[in-house]
Amino acid sequence: MFVKSPYFLSRLTKKSISWKIYTSSKEIYLTFDDGPHPEITPWVLNLLDSKKIKATFFCVGDNVRKFPDTYNEIISRGYSTGNHTYNHISGWKTSNKDYYANIYKCKELVDSDLFRPPYGKIKPSQVYFLKNRNFRIILWTIISYDFENKISPEKCLDNVICNLKPGSIIVFHDSEKAKKNLYGALPEFIDYALNHGYEFKVL
Repeated sequence: MFVKSPYFLSRLTKKSISWKIYTSSKEIYLTFDDGPHPEITPWVLNLLDSKKIKATFFCVGDNVRKFPDTYNEIISRGYSTGNHTYNHISGWKTSNKDYYANIYKCKELVDSDLFRPPYGKIKPSQVYFLKNRNFRIILWTIISYDFENKISPEKCLDNVICNLKPGSIIVFHDSEKAKKNLYGALPEFIDYALNHGYEFKVL
């Protein structure tokens, strides 16, 4: 379980994939995957608004189709969005033709050039294709593992704060399976980061 992105891989692919933002300022980039969700996403938005911070939501196209009002709430409140494919499919298990079609189907609903491959799984040929069509491929510095039911909210929180550095891109999930850990860890993480002088930025 890699909580922090592997150094050798991030260095090898840093020209084509964003694993972190290179900055000396205490800026961090909070992101959420797999939404929108009609209950959990509004909870996240209300929390972020109450703390006066911003974040980026990588949305699954089919969830945008099912919950358009929730998606529009993300936009109307001034948050950034990104493409997470239409059906949350793995680039490793999908033909390039079908993968690109799924991404562009999502793009019809999510007007963004930011792209995050589900599971972090993407082939070099797919990276090349997307980069040449002006997509910005975003992975992560830290993944909270909030979706993993075998860990506690405390462990989820520890995963993030123990690896936090300026420029970190952090992943949580506004999804049903992450609810327990998200609700337990996210408010504590935000307070920790703010109390330690970090500023939340959008991608």
